[in-house]
Amino acid sequence: MAYDLQIEKREAIAAGHRALDSLRAAQNDLNSAKNWGLFDMFGGGVISTMIKHSKMDTAKQNMDQAKYDLQNFSRELRDVSMSYNLEIETGDFLSFADWFFDSFFVDGMVQDRINKARNQVAEAIQKVEDILRQVENY
Repeated sequence: MAYDLQIEKREAIAAGHRALDSLRAAQNDLNSAKNWGLFDMFGGGVISTMIKHSKMDTAKQNMDQAKYDLQNFSRELRDVSMSYNLEIETGDFLSFADWFFDSFFVDGMVQDRINKARNQVAEAIQKVEDILRQVENY
């Protein structure tokens, strides 16, 4: 079968959009976790901690999916002779410490982790959007 640049471009673009979808889902969950985290820091209690952790868990699942989608996107980019390092870090968000040592200090550490993850996801979204524009114009 002959190499068809247009087919490869469409596959790369589709893979990029899948990665963007999972990154945006993670971004939404992290934004929600951040808001619940702020509420938790200022006296939200057990319920807000549970909701925050639920959002963090969902965000981690979406970040793991995004990592997989970014790997696929990278492979597809190689098919159109474009290569990029697309990685995001997924972490444990200090969940254990937050549950068992619930305090303003630990909540602040968790909030910092959420914000770092939010920044990483935002950077990844920007990078994928930039690369998609390049592929579309290639």
